[in-house]
Amino acid sequence: MTIDALTPFRWLQPPYGDRGNLLGEIYCVTLLRGLDPAEVLRRFGARTSTQMSFADLELAVSDFTMVTEGGDGGGYVGVVATGDGCAAVEPCGWSGTDNPTLARLSAGTDVVSVLRHDYACDYFHYAADGMVLTAFDPTFPERRSGADTDRLAGLMREFGLPLEESSDEDWDQRFDDLSGHGLARMFAMAARLTGVTFTADLLDGPLLVGAIADLPPPQEPQRGTSLGVLLEQLKAVSGPDSAHGAALA
Repeated sequence: MTIDALTPFRWLQPPYGDRGNLLGEIYCVTLLRGLDPAEVLRRFGARTSTQMSFADLELAVSDFTMVTEGGDGGGYVGVVATGDGCAAVEPCGWSGTDNPTLARLSAGTDVVSVLRHDYACDYFHYAADGMVLTAFDPTFPERRSGADTDRLAGLMREFGLPLEESSDEDWDQRFDDLSGHGLARMFAMAARLTGVTFTADLLDGPLLVGAIADLPPPQEPQRGTSLGVLLEQLKAVSGPDSAHGAALA
């Protein structure tokens, strides 16, 4: 693999301050094989859904993070179908990296979740058939967790992620390479594993959006319940009233 092979994924890690930074400094993208958007939202815990532009999704996320002070992620996930699978986008979120969520998302299929978090660390999770197999920070690929930490060894080497500890002499150069190209490498690997390539134009069309619910509902939602009604119910449980539901009107 050459660095040029990562070019299609450079937009996901633009230089600091770049106005073309569509997804911002914190986001999670989950790529799933063989599922439709409605099923993906169901596995995320969303009870209802609505179509939104990416700009409207960002507004809903902004309102949610203001109310919750950012500690609960972005509150919403937007899903778009592409090829034989889906891409699920969480601006300011990370629910796709949680093991219980990954177990639900990957039931009967392959899933890769890629997290960008400029204030913590980026992370890669690969799950299949309800189990997280391999997870790692792209700047330290030799430190892996999961049920089968060597499952992706060959693929990681192919995409320039060394599995051995670095020497003190070459640590700085290795760190600069891994941190500078980490996101592109993770999305390139994700495309290979899931058959879903995450491109910027996927954000141009409507996304199917739902509120992420970490707690199981007390009962089955009533037929015809709107997303706005659900959000009011969630606000009553999780915190003070806010206007973030207005972004969905």
